[in-house]
Amino acid sequence: MDDLENRFSYHPPKDDQAARYQNIRAGGLWLASMINELCPDSQEKSLAMTKLREVVMWANASIAVNE
Repeated sequence: MDDLENRFSYHPPKDDQAARYQNIRAGGLWLASMINELCPDSQEKSLAMTKLREVVMWANASIAVNE
C-alpha cells in the first residue's frame, strides 16, 4: 500500500490497538478534566482543549496508520 493510500484508508483495530486507543483517550480525559477544573474560562482554555483533542487524535492515528 503506498503512503497516500495508507493515510486515507480505514484501519480497523487489530490485536491490542483498541485498548491502547482507549488508554490514550483516558489520559486525554484526565488532562481535560484537570484543565477544566484549574483554568479559568478563556480563549486559552478553549485552545488548550482543542489542542488536547488533536493530541489524542494524532496519537491514536499514529498507532492506526503505522502498525
